[in-house]
Amino acid sequence: MCSGKQKRAAILARRRERRAQAIVAARVPPVSVPPWPRGSVLVDKWLLAPSNSYGEPAFVRRGYYVDVHFICSDCESREVWTAAQQKWWYEVAKGYVYSTAARCLACRRQRRSGRMNNNQCNAIKAS
Repeated sequence: MCSGKQKRAAILARRRERRAQAIVAARVPPVSVPPWPRGSVLVDKWLLAPSNSYGEPAFVRRGYYVDVHFICSDCESREVWTAAQQKWWYEVAKGYVYSTAARCLACRRQRRSGRMNNNQCNAIKAS
């Protein structure tokens, strides 16, 4: 059995040892980060919409957005979702972080105008 004084001395010794280890660990030089690709845009993690997910999307782990190539689901044309467009979608418009671009601008506009026409027709029918 140890007295209270001995226990306290042992606790303080362990604290000093841990503190010394932390100081040594802090002296290790940081790992160099590779340069960002041309055209990439930094991610502001705090502006993203909350998502109930255990993980993070690849762009958050990476720390920057990169241009993403995709094929339009309607007209099958090859398109590019730029890093700036992604930043706007995720951080300003608060889009779901696991969503990606699916349609080109022309197909999105056509789809939007079709929806507006349907809404106008429904409003006329209701009155």
